[in-house]
Amino acid sequence: MTAADGLYIGLMSGTSVDAIDAALVRFTHKDGRLHADCLHALAQPWDEPLRKRLLVLGQGIDVSPIDEFGELDHAVGAAFAIAANRLIAEAGIERAQVTAIGSHGQTLRHRPYAKHPFTLQIGDPNLVVERTGITTIGDIRRRDMAAGGHGAPLLPALHAALLHDASEDRAVLNLGGIANITLLPASGDGVRGWDTGPANALMDIWCERHTGERYDRDGAMAAAGRVDPLLLDRLLDDPWFATPPPKSTGREHFHMRWLESRLRSGESPADVQATLAELSTRTVADALNSTLPNVQRVLVCGGGVHNPVLMAKLATQLPQATVESVGHHGIDPDHVEAIGFAWLARQTMLGLPGNLPSVTGARGPRVLGAVYPA
Repeated sequence: MTAADGLYIGLMSGTSVDAIDAALVRFTHKDGRLHADCLHALAQPWDEPLRKRLLVLGQGIDVSPIDEFGELDHAVGAAFAIAANRLIAEAGIERAQVTAIGSHGQTLRHRPYAKHPFTLQIGDPNLVVERTGITTIGDIRRRDMAAGGHGAPLLPALHAALLHDASEDRAVLNLGGIANITLLPASGDGVRGWDTGPANALMDIWCERHTGERYDRDGAMAAAGRVDPLLLDRLLDDPWFATPPPKSTGREHFHMRWLESRLRSGESPADVQATLAELSTRTVADALNSTLPNVQRVLVCGGGVHNPVLMAKLATQLPQATVESVGHHGIDPDHVEAIGFAWLARQTMLGLPGNLPSVTGARGPRVLGAVYPA
């Protein structure tokens, strides 16, 4: 099996810090197109105390001492190795069959607008390669940022390879903690992508605060409330939303303090949740209507695809388009990002770029990540 047509593992934990997603993927070329066959996937739960600490640090509220940072880097790396080993065992494959692992780690900071821009993902790749025995690609975002880019989003090139259709204008929408879009014009020209704002990040922490549940299952809390137009205006007034792409963001910007600073006394928790859902979908719809107004199909992935309130709002706000899960096109919506980091590992092993400068704003295509050989 060649590095081009082979088995890869992708490991990813996103802004929501809900689980480590792991995917075993076989990449092949047929009929002149790339095909990604996800053979097995799983979501490895975080140890709860570790998850809560990562959530606190990810909001940029405090500065962690060096010793704690080192321990967290080790703990996250060990957790990623556990997820990879569990995936291998459940899939029933030999380790030698896997060409490489693409390990994203857990983002603690993403500061593309700082005087000295940086992005920081923890999860020591040395532990992943040592405990799995499989070559690991880590530190995947920072090369793009060193080249003047945002280091995000990184998957629009894969979206284009797997989901472009010459017969219609499409967009791929990832509703993770943060929402990001990929524009796929039928012409195949001008593939672009960027973060549009919070998707589940604020809804999750608001729901957990008021119900004890880690997320708003089936959108029940949002469905029980009404959109508060004055609160929505205050949320949308953040200058970040008017920033032109390329752009990216994270929990260090859209966190609980950001929300609390815009609340006034008297809003019910359900109304706030309904308004947060409206914020998520309105910013997506505004971005699409202003950049790809004739979009005919919006393919949704990420945890938000399971929230009927979000999906219904999108359908209403994008009446010209069919809004549907990428599952209708043979890709598991819960594991697109893990599949993506398997693909990024493949790109690195082949010496091929993993970024799209039209998306990230980098000075040019770059091979991403550092290789930790088995």
